[in-house]
Amino acid sequence: MKKMFTTAVMAVTVSALVLSGCGKKEESNTGASATPAGTAAASAAPASDNSGKDFKIGMVTDIGGVNDKSFNQSAWEGLTLLKKETSASVKNLESKSDADYTTNLNQFVKDGYNLTWGIGFLMGDAVKTVATQNPNTKLAIIDNVVDAPNVESVTFSEQEGAFLVGVVAGMTTKTNKIGFVGGIDIPVIKRFEAGFVAGVKAVNPSATVKINYTGAFDKPDLGKAAAATIYNDGADIIFHAAGSTGNGVFNEAKDRAKNGKKVWVIGVDKDQSLEFGDDVTLTSMLKRVDQAVVRVSKDLIAGKFTGGKTVVLGLKDDGVGLPETSKKNVSADILKKVDEYKAKIISGEVKVPETP
Repeated sequence: MKKMFTTAVMAVTVSALVLSGCGKKEESNTGASATPAGTAAASAAPASDNSGKDFKIGMVTDIGGVNDKSFNQSAWEGLTLLKKETSASVKNLESKSDADYTTNLNQFVKDGYNLTWGIGFLMGDAVKTVATQNPNTKLAIIDNVVDAPNVESVTFSEQEGAFLVGVVAGMTTKTNKIGFVGGIDIPVIKRFEAGFVAGVKAVNPSATVKINYTGAFDKPDLGKAAAATIYNDGADIIFHAAGSTGNGVFNEAKDRAKNGKKVWVIGVDKDQSLEFGDDVTLTSMLKRVDQAVVRVSKDLIAGKFTGGKTVVLGLKDDGVGLPETSKKNVSADILKKVDEYKAKIISGEVKVPETP
């Protein structure tokens, strides 16, 4: 069964978060890793209503780490905002390898947490194991579906958002050569690839898209090397869906800019122009993991947690999309075309493929 979020309940906006430290554990109630005062998230968040003051909510990252400037960081920003709004206690544990997944999840169960999040497709088996062994605890997972009565699963229609940035890339490229750098070759990343290529081809059939999977979400050096190869082949735009590996794509673009060679990167998950600058960031494909984490966690606090359900978020739910900062580097004509395709996807007129 699928339960869809409405745009209204998804209207949580979280700005870039500056996280301190890269240790195994990070705890927001110390104040060290909370959203800094003066940021948009801090100023926009309502005063705490204390509804969650008796709740403890934990989050286990995949191997990308909480400071990946992308997927995991967005989830942690969601929990940080949740703490601000409800006074819930929140904490994260970073996984350095897949061997840490079950251990970290069990740590939260042992410590009596009311809800434990597994962030990422790769954590599916571990979440299933811990949920089965601890039927009275509650868990949730992003990007995978775990069939268990005490787990709520949240997935996204990444292909829909990727299609839109594909439209941007296809209409912006001057060389008709575009790249895609993926992390690990798993279904969720294939959805990014499929949607992106479809979007490019929809507006520019002459363009080619070179695909490169690095096999990692936590290796910026591999991302940099993959980007160098693609740019050397003549591409002027690369879209990455590779977690912190994608940081290397930005690093390569910045190095080229220093040498007077203009190339673009399309970010992922968060508005990555806020982190890497709009001198190299053409746009980003937002994937609102932060909002999903806030919504499900608030449901728990309100006594409305729905284990055994799967939530799928797409364009019509405002679960994916482009940031307002796209106006900086993307022309009004291209953004108009993006809006046209967005409407067609929501109406069902355009069906975006989920696999390449």
